[in-house]
Amino acid sequence: MQSLAGDSVDNVPGVPGIGLKTAALLINEFGDLETLLEKAETIKQKKRRENLIEFAEQARVSKQLVTLKQDVPVELPVTDLQVSDIDGPKAVGFLKAMGFTTLTKRVAETTDAEAANIEPDDFEVPGWDVPDHKGRMAEKAAPSTPAQSTEGAADTGDMMTPQALADARAEKAATSAIDTSAYEQVLSADRLKEWVAEAYEVGYVAFDTETTSLNAMQAELVGISLSTSTGKACYIPLAHIDGEGDLLGGGALIEGQIPLKDALAILKPMLEDPAVLKIAQNLKYDWLVMTHYGVNVTSYDDTMLLSYTVDAGKGGNGMDELSERWLGHKPIPFKEVCGSGKSMITFDKVPLDKATAYAAEDADVTLRLWQVLKPRLASDRMATVYETLERPMVPVLARMEQRGIAVDRQMLSRLSGDFAQGMAGLEAEIHELAGESFNIGSPKQLGDILFGKMGLPGGKKTKTGAWSTSASVLEDLAAEGHTLPSKIVEWRQLSKLKSTYSDALPGYIHPDTKRVHTSYALAATTTGRLSSSEPNLQNIPVRTAAGRKIRQAFVAEKGMKLISADYSQIELRVLAHMADIPQLKKAFEEGLDIHAMTASEMFGTPIEGMDPMVRRQAKAINFGIIYGISAFGLAAQLGISRGEASDYIKTYFERFPGIKEYMEATKKQVHATGYVTTIFGRKAHYPDVNTKNPNMRNFYERAAINAPIQGSAADILRRAMVRMEDRLLSSKLDAQMLLQVHDELIFEVPEVQVDATIPLIKDVMENACDPVLKLSVPLQVDARAADNWDEAH
Repeated sequence: MQSLAGDSVDNVPGVPGIGLKTAALLINEFGDLETLLEKAETIKQKKRRENLIEFAEQARVSKQLVTLKQDVPVELPVTDLQVSDIDGPKAVGFLKAMGFTTLTKRVAETTDAEAANIEPDDFEVPGWDVPDHKGRMAEKAAPSTPAQSTEGAADTGDMMTPQALADARAEKAATSAIDTSAYEQVLSADRLKEWVAEAYEVGYVAFDTETTSLNAMQAELVGISLSTSTGKACYIPLAHIDGEGDLLGGGALIEGQIPLKDALAILKPMLEDPAVLKIAQNLKYDWLVMTHYGVNVTSYDDTMLLSYTVDAGKGGNGMDELSERWLGHKPIPFKEVCGSGKSMITFDKVPLDKATAYAAEDADVTLRLWQVLKPRLASDRMATVYETLERPMVPVLARMEQRGIAVDRQMLSRLSGDFAQGMAGLEAEIHELAGESFNIGSPKQLGDILFGKMGLPGGKKTKTGAWSTSASVLEDLAAEGHTLPSKIVEWRQLSKLKSTYSDALPGYIHPDTKRVHTSYALAATTTGRLSSSEPNLQNIPVRTAAGRKIRQAFVAEKGMKLISADYSQIELRVLAHMADIPQLKKAFEEGLDIHAMTASEMFGTPIEGMDPMVRRQAKAINFGIIYGISAFGLAAQLGISRGEASDYIKTYFERFPGIKEYMEATKKQVHATGYVTTIFGRKAHYPDVNTKNPNMRNFYERAAINAPIQGSAADILRRAMVRMEDRLLSSKLDAQMLLQVHDELIFEVPEVQVDATIPLIKDVMENACDPVLKLSVPLQVDARAADNWDEAH
């Protein structure tokens, strides 16, 4: 199988166009590689037959590369290669001498060796002078004695397995008390230097910033907290004021704080030094804040992303929730130090004693969480996901947020006026159809009109006794031909566009940059998709003319163009690969209209001259199947009977049996393990999938079916984003990545560089899976440049 499928990681070429599933079918049919190659001319599939004949010798070389060599001379008895328990004291002594601080602590912890009482071992490497643990050149050691017996050493058993380490850390964390009164308030430069020196000594430091705002683009630094070991943490106040001042703020700095400039001069080298691991919770925020002060944080871990990597879907990843889950400790609530509502104050006005307890606790808790969660990357086999899909995204998204995007304020103002006029016209029509005036924005009044007065069908009441006027209810009525619900749907769409975008977006324009800076959430969805807020740019409608007008307000600066690069039908391509659907794979390989091909397969209709309505039905089924659509849902979407919809779904599975097999296999997996995985190993957990509630169980099953598809698409996009900036820089292009929306990336590029930039962007995105994975269908990216987002899309 490997001879045919190849392995890009180990440079095994294989045969083009043949993946593992196809290889398995061929080997099962022909028995072995040589028989297959001898009978290659009998294979019916033309492309497969040609490739096997053309690349036969390449397949044989591949087989040689992947076949284990069984005649390697082994001069040691096999019994000498047996794994034995680690001699804790000896290992700790060696690691101390070598200067492996973190490994020393880890080995001491898992072997119950008392590291503090063990001296660094002298050792000898022939021909070399070896520095001692303080860096001095040691004299040659005497010949080492035979390895001491492990008898009497700590009986470690399986203690050195990743799972055992993770379990031990979790158990210890849950029983270690947190004492906020023990934290230190650092008020001198000399003492701060000692904390920095300790960070260098241990090789890591948990840190957290305290600021005046949750908006990282407008936040001012108030203080920084550090923690270098469990229970040992400090707070460095930098800009606390006495709380007095005029209406514009003001207030004098509290005396005794280290001047901000001096503190940053001490902290900056350590925060930028890759030799010291920085540990934070939601690092992207701290990264952004520190860059405003000229500090570029390097070498880091993020406990929020560690939790998200190993436990996506099991609960929130915020610090307070993680602390209660893993440490059994409830951190000091923010409102306890800053208040809430109208009485809330900014952190710079919090008294230093309260600020120290709150901020230092954050650093201490963050370090404890890191100690618990980091070993789980290995025990859960999720290190690659974290290192390639999560951690590298922090600076990528932070820089995108910093850049922001320009918006046309005047256009938004005109749109608000247009939307208001449209709403007014619709209101008049709605009141005329209803036979009376009423508040269209009131669900109660609207329900009474539709179901009480007019007696429209399908009315159902909520738990409060009021008629339901949800979007789905109104859309169902509109689909049945009722004019009033249709007009109300239009009115709601305009109302939302006006309030959420045309009225609100000007308020998000940064006073200094004059651009809009959205904030991306890396750990908000179970599948790995990103979300954005302040403002949310993911939900701008694109299927309506009014929605597209909002996108027209996102513009390029003078002399620049916006490039929109969008994956074409990426989720269907992923499905074709994962479920190994020959018809879909062929359609994508040949560049056919996938929805027309589906319609042709299902209904026997020729693609040429196909009725657009037939294609639309196939499109709805294609995308609906990905999300586990029911006959009821498909019927509502297409305006057909539930029986017809059921027949459509049945026919679809008959024509594409691999999709049904994929769905059933996925459901079986999630019920057995509680999670499903993407093609890159990301896990989406559904811990309640085995609930006895049939509605909830069906919901989790549908989500689990979709998660590997949507999550794999999200992973592909993340891989492209991580690589994109380096490629642009190395190509000496000035394009900058600004936005990510679903399967689309938005760039701003000098007009003169558009022709050079688009092919590079397409190349990075279309080859994002390489070299780890070779998709059995090609990825396609559509990219265009224009003056605004809508025209570029």
